[in-house]
Amino acid sequence: MEEEEEEALGYLDKVLEEEEEVFEYGDGELDPITPVHKQFKGDVEKGLEMKKLVLSGFLASEEIYINQLEALLLPMRPLKAAATTSQPVLTMQQIETIFYKIQDIFEIHKEFYDALLPSIQHWDEKVTVGHLFQKLASQLGVYKAFVDNYKNALETVEKSSQANIQFQKICETVKVKGPKESKDCTTTSSMEALLYKPIDRVTRSTLVLHDLLKHTPKDHPDFPLLQDALRISHSFLSSINEEIDPRRTAVTTPKGEARQLVKDGFLVEVSENSRKLRHVFLFTDLLLCAKMKKTAVGRHQQYECKWYIPLADLTFQTLDESDSCHSIQVLPEHEIEEMKMKISVLKNEIQKEKKAPKGQSRVERLRKKMNEQESWLLLHSPTIPFRIQNKHGKSYLFLLSSDYERSEWRESMQKLQKKDLQACVLSSVELQVLTSSCFKLRTVHNIPVTSNKDDEETPGLYGFLHVIVHSATGFNESTNLYCTLEVDSFGYFVSKAKTRVFRDTTEPQWNEEFEIELEGSQYLRILCYEKCYDKSMLNKDDNEIVDKIMGKGQVQLDPQTVQSKNWHMDVIEMNGIKVEFSMKFTSRDLSLKRTPSKKQSGVFGVKINVVTKRERSKVPYIVRQCIEEVEKRGIDEVGIYRISGVATDIQALKQAFDTNTKDILMMLSDMDINAIAGTLKLYFRELPEPLLTDRLYPAFMEGIALSDPAAKENCMMHLLRSLPDPNLMTFLTLLDHLKRVAEKEPINKMSLHNLGTVFGPTLLRPSEAESAKGQHITCASDIWSHDVMAQVQVLLYYLQHPPISFAELKRNTLYFSTDV
Repeated sequence: MEEEEEEALGYLDKVLEEEEEVFEYGDGELDPITPVHKQFKGDVEKGLEMKKLVLSGFLASEEIYINQLEALLLPMRPLKAAATTSQPVLTMQQIETIFYKIQDIFEIHKEFYDALLPSIQHWDEKVTVGHLFQKLASQLGVYKAFVDNYKNALETVEKSSQANIQFQKICETVKVKGPKESKDCTTTSSMEALLYKPIDRVTRSTLVLHDLLKHTPKDHPDFPLLQDALRISHSFLSSINEEIDPRRTAVTTPKGEARQLVKDGFLVEVSENSRKLRHVFLFTDLLLCAKMKKTAVGRHQQYECKWYIPLADLTFQTLDESDSCHSIQVLPEHEIEEMKMKISVLKNEIQKEKKAPKGQSRVERLRKKMNEQESWLLLHSPTIPFRIQNKHGKSYLFLLSSDYERSEWRESMQKLQKKDLQACVLSSVELQVLTSSCFKLRTVHNIPVTSNKDDEETPGLYGFLHVIVHSATGFNESTNLYCTLEVDSFGYFVSKAKTRVFRDTTEPQWNEEFEIELEGSQYLRILCYEKCYDKSMLNKDDNEIVDKIMGKGQVQLDPQTVQSKNWHMDVIEMNGIKVEFSMKFTSRDLSLKRTPSKKQSGVFGVKINVVTKRERSKVPYIVRQCIEEVEKRGIDEVGIYRISGVATDIQALKQAFDTNTKDILMMLSDMDINAIAGTLKLYFRELPEPLLTDRLYPAFMEGIALSDPAAKENCMMHLLRSLPDPNLMTFLTLLDHLKRVAEKEPINKMSLHNLGTVFGPTLLRPSEAESAKGQHITCASDIWSHDVMAQVQVLLYYLQHPPISFAELKRNTLYFSTDV
């Protein structure tokens, strides 16, 4: 039935689009076509126009509703006539039950429509409509009677259809007249579907009252009348069946049972080899997968059911049982990172436009664009499969971003399945009622993107979170245990760190420290696993985690708590298990400050030319040794340079290099490879000035922005030649190494772009003076600013460039001044 409504509203959509253009402002310039007085309307006039738009949309849907009621009444008259003959289709009692109160509802809405139409046709600031809505609300008692009889009406239709083939045909082919503007005069619907329309209409009318109040000034005569109508409507909704109560989490089934909503949320489903964003609803007896239907401007949103599985028939599918895993399309990680950067740039632009005069219209356009990009990210970033199937073997595949989330869904379903569930089969009407109720029952209203958050909401933390995972207690048997850490970023959770496996124990003592980069994060999750060493379970999909989750929990990252200089100790309780951990936070701007080492005898925090001169080397020993070890046993490691190493291991290596310990090679061979990768990153981060130097930073930013390829090549090579020899040799050595790492991208998942993202802001960064001058990365949310994008692009340019040799660079003739 919704299809004919949408088609019928086609004409209205055009009208609404034309009227909406009145409110669109340009970037401070007047539209030469639109008169000035229309472009700059006062708040009152704009409110009146918005009110008219709301009323116009409601009037159009009201016409459709009246036509639906009229279509229901059409077969009633001949059925009543036949009931008095010797061959009745239905008895008079059956007719009264099926069509109970339909005539009264029709007359109420026809009278309302006829009164509202001229008000909109002759719209101005003096027009009042509040009295019409107040009268409509006062007649809701008729709906109460209809709702109380609704179940009986449906059962009568179903039984009568089964008993009489003639009535069955009438029920299946009810002709509904289209709106006046509709080209197609009639559409066909079922009687069951039409009988549901009054139930749906009650809540729609209440939503319209909310919208009208929003755009009606408090001193307007309509305001108190609309308020009264809303009060009556709310009171009515509270008094009728749970079936249409928008504030409860249950819907009454036709059998009188209370079907409770347990959990809902947005998940990515793989359907026909493509990703689809679905809203999934877990009820006490079934799982329902829905999508939001496209509706006309200003219309009430509705869900469309894609499928449902009774929980009694639902099973969890393992990877071995599924052939669909090979069809999962996973985008290269650099495309995900590029989108993150674009979103961050948009965030910065929005912040700037908010402060600019007349920037609000541009803010809305930027928000819309950011919403599209964040939605794309949510759709394409999840990779962890969650498979379920029904009793017929039909399987469904969801992709989630974190194992925590997958575990939550699985546990919620398994908990419900432990109850004595009977397999439920829904009729088309029951399914329609349940799906419609989802809009009112849902607890998650919007996809988790920034553009759906209020400006007052906390933007999250940007910087580095230091976490020490101390220990865990509460295990009944000795086993092999480890923890993973997840944080939220760009609306979804990602795994950031993993402890070592503590073998054969009931009280693991990890005491491992991690440094986790935060990008607008608000939560830290800790998952505790039992390690699976069964070799038959190891040949799995990359994203299939076969280890058993023993417990999981999360804490909110309260800025007031974690931004202290001191460590904050906490405990997460999970399924009887307690994990003890400590954390502290360093903001992005503080973490970027380089502090030269007071001890010039070491290597960390010491100028690179001092180190190479002391060592009599072209490239610092620490750089050469870390690169050699990574290439020896870490080049196939998934997420090398991206996954955090244990902070205590990194600090131990730092001290060893600083004191030139004789056992350094032995330490390197025994140390976790992520700790060695982390030590190399830390060395470059703690240089007194970036490897590509403070002096050349502005020139690198200008060079990468050049459009002409030849000019860019000339400039970028000239800048390399301008580096001091130790810096240049070290940079070229690192460059060759990163290229070799990227050659193994199919195995280690680290592309050139990923490596550029990791190392770019470390090797190339503005000096404090430059930062102060240009306001570079001084605000927490500016972490992914234009500058950071450019820093990544500079390193990526050289990574994608054909091999560059030191001798070749020095031999080439300069075509322009060496004064940079």
